[in-house]
Amino acid sequence: MNLIDGKKISQDIKDEIKEEVSSFKEANNRDVSLAVILVGDDSASKVYVKNKKKACEYTGIKSVSYELPAETKEEELLSLIDELNERSDIDGILVQLPLPKHMDENKVTLRISPEKDVDGFHPVNVGNLLIGNPGFLPCTPAGIIELLKRSGVSIDGKRCVIAGRSNIVGKPMSLLMLRENATVTVCHSHTKELKEICKRADILIAAIGKPRFFTRDYIKEGAVVIDVGMDRDAEGKLCGDCDFDDIKELCSYLTPVPGGVGPMTIAMLMKNCLFSAKMRVKK
Repeated sequence: MNLIDGKKISQDIKDEIKEEVSSFKEANNRDVSLAVILVGDDSASKVYVKNKKKACEYTGIKSVSYELPAETKEEELLSLIDELNERSDIDGILVQLPLPKHMDENKVTLRISPEKDVDGFHPVNVGNLLIGNPGFLPCTPAGIIELLKRSGVSIDGKRCVIAGRSNIVGKPMSLLMLRENATVTVCHSHTKELKEICKRADILIAAIGKPRFFTRDYIKEGAVVIDVGMDRDAEGKLCGDCDFDDIKELCSYLTPVPGGVGPMTIAMLMKNCLFSAKMRVKK
């Protein structure tokens, strides 16, 4: 079994971005900048935001941070987004989810200009992904494609099963795998014969949010398994959607949790920020 090292691959990507950002600044005499908005004090969100700032610092991307109290009115958040949409010195806007209950996440996502939507969640960018136009790719699925390619896994013509149909991972992942000429099946909580379907996969992408759900009964010998899960087991230990120890002997390639898909998400966010700055300079 080959362990896919997301930490190393994400570091390689960040090193490439660091060089590109430096050349971009020199050529255009301007920064690449990302505005990050955090509302409230969700501890997991704080960690994510801290990691994003660290990645910005490393790659040379300027990070502009807004930390708003949980009781901030939705209107105040929306007017801050409007202001950032207008600013020529801001290339990307990221609102850390989840938001406090009194805010409508959909409304907030829609308010971000599609040209600064570095998460790739705006319907305009989702539409571009669907029809194959250039645009921002959702960070986790784009990171998974990089993991596969940089590990030497061939996607073309392979049978790919995606377990999970979320807007953030499952659906966009299916579109990116189609773009790479995989034959794609998307499974979900209503899928019958899930074991049989998964067992036929050359590439299995597990993204259902259930700790250690996928055991060896779901895995074909020699399969490539990408575990997107970030779960806690009964002892509170961080684990994935796959039972790592149970399946590792069957897989040809496997991502660990942590250290697999996670680090890639932030690397791809940096890539989207740079892409945005380049597009804005062209205009």
